Amino acid sequence: MLSSLLIRTSMNLILLILGIALPATGLAEEAIIQPNENLRTDGVPPIPAEIASKAGRYTENRQAVFTSWSSTGDQMLILTRFADTRQVHLVKFPGGDRKQLTFFPDSIESATFPEEPANYFVFAKDTGGNEFYQFYRFDLDSGDTTLLTDGKSRNEYGLWSHQGRRLAYTSTRRNGKDTDLYLIDDANPATDHLLTEADSAGWQPADWSYDNRTLLVRQEISINETNLFLVDTSTGSKTQLNPPGKRVAYGNAVFSHEGKGLYVTTDADAEFQRLAWFDLETRKLTPITENIPWNVELIALSPDGSRLAFVTNEDGVSRLYVLDNDTRAYHQLNEIPQGVIIEKIAWNHNNRDLAFTISSHDAPADVFTVDVSSGQTKRWTESETGGINVATFVKPEQIHWPSFDGRSLSGFLYEKPLGDKKLPVIIMIHGGPEDQFRPTFLGRYNYFLNELGAAVIFPNVRGSDGYGKTFLDLDNGMKREDSVKDIGALLDWIKTRPDLDSDRIMIIGASYGGYMTLACSFHYADRIRCSIDIVGISNFVTFLEHTEAYRRDLRRVEYGDERIPEMREFLLKISPMNHIGEITKPIFIVAGQNDPRVPASEGRQMVDGLKQLGRTVWFLLATNEGHGFVKKANADYEFYASIKFIRDELLR
Repeated sequence: MLSSLLIRTSMNLILLILGIALPATGLAEEAIIQPNENLRTDGVPPIPAEIASKAGRYTENRQAVFTSWSSTGDQMLILTRFADTRQVHLVKFPGGDRKQLTFFPDSIESATFPEEPANYFVFAKDTGGNEFYQFYRFDLDSGDTTLLTDGKSRNEYGLWSHQGRRLAYTSTRRNGKDTDLYLIDDANPATDHLLTEADSAGWQPADWSYDNRTLLVRQEISINETNLFLVDTSTGSKTQLNPPGKRVAYGNAVFSHEGKGLYVTTDADAEFQRLAWFDLETRKLTPITENIPWNVELIALSPDGSRLAFVTNEDGVSRLYVLDNDTRAYHQLNEIPQGVIIEKIAWNHNNRDLAFTISSHDAPADVFTVDVSSGQTKRWTESETGGINVATFVKPEQIHWPSFDGRSLSGFLYEKPLGDKKLPVIIMIHGGPEDQFRPTFLGRYNYFLNELGAAVIFPNVRGSDGYGKTFLDLDNGMKREDSVKDIGALLDWIKTRPDLDSDRIMIIGASYGGYMTLACSFHYADRIRCSIDIVGISNFVTFLEHTEAYRRDLRRVEYGDERIPEMREFLLKISPMNHIGEITKPIFIVAGQNDPRVPASEGRQMVDGLKQLGRTVWFLLATNEGHGFVKKANADYEFYASIKFIRDELLR
């Protein structure tokens, strides 16, 4: 009896640590998972504790993201999570310990050392997911943190000068909307000052000239239209480089070492973002990667200016190349792991080692370096998978299907066949909409495949990035619902697959993917079982009116300007909120109270409307999150609730 009491006491303690409550007179298996103090639920039933006991290890995967070399090149900063949020860690050699340096309740967005030796680095962090990032100095000797910005505005794109320790960045502090350019010297807040005012929210520094007299700056009008400017770092005067009025997109851009030109990625006279040379004297643009019919998405110039590394996105998979700047010849580095390179690439000061972060279907994001001369690759971090054997993670199949207009669309199908048994299908739609699903590590979603026996499809509908600028434009303005029709065509394709159960389909998506989920919930109510909308748009007009001011004009270019009567009428016509009576299947809606992109009111108004109609609707709100849950405790509860919803509504 004593041993049974000890066992029950130990189990109760474990359940309490996990936030799981036992009924006063119940048994352990009757325990439920309680939402923490930052979560609000409406219509969500009790979540059995056994879900956490089975799925908990799928929440314990980590990822490591490279963020900066030290000025000496013998160590680096990475971002990874040991507790609840992503923090800054220092790694001194490949496979070395990850020494945690910052300890905040909110995730760190970025962290970088100056180019020249310094006993500090600068990092960016918001509060509660509000995306009003502030820059801070972290002193390596004392561990002290100093706020560098105003504590209220949105501050981004910190970029260090090549000589000295000057940081250029953007801030909305002047009017809450436009992204003006600021400079700060040696991470000293007393030196912080406005360099030049901007006239929109799309400005961002791209590179410093090597004499530090000039900043190269991008002005983004939309994903398909960008301007390039030179800004004098003494006077703030701006000079536009590209011909005004021509609809061309410039992505990455850097000065050549001697300052005679720029290496840029651009879709000028092409479908894809090519690497090109821009002569600053003649303003002539010369393509370099004409033979690669894919986007060049990341570039980095070696410190001595002799070589340029660049990354292509070839049908969702990353390829890494090195260009000789004298001959303009380039070759692929085949020795690196296959997967998707994310965030950035960066040269070591030895002009030889290149750092990058890569993720694949069977490996979380981790940091590697490659010696570009020998091809020797070294792994700096090895992130955990919660003890799950990586061999159990499913390699995706690339699929294609014809849409309503005959256009061929593509996506990735993950499945573990179960003999002759048809698999229920979960369709996950990416956000953006100018985004692209690429086969990176699925994390928690591997549970849906391995344990729930579902197939998961990630479609790249029209409007997705990675397939050319014409494809990007196919969902703009009045063509918005054509992307929804692409999902209808996918539902038709699922019917043709003997391994997939077309009678058990769930739609899930976040942000713009949340809008797509809601739109599919009324357009295809008779063809799906249920849906999960995460921070999605329910009414385009209320969304555009209430999204943060610094985002509004950029979103109007994509979705349409609600101030124009004809467009307002169209946006209201297609908004899911105005078709709420046609949503008849169960739905789970998730929102973050501090979301600056899609206000939580977008989800709340859907919930209220559906409840009035007597529909089955679950609602989960986090008071300390923004555009998606990033704190582990919140994300875990969302995950467990999603499993309960899937079991109740899709798998029944």
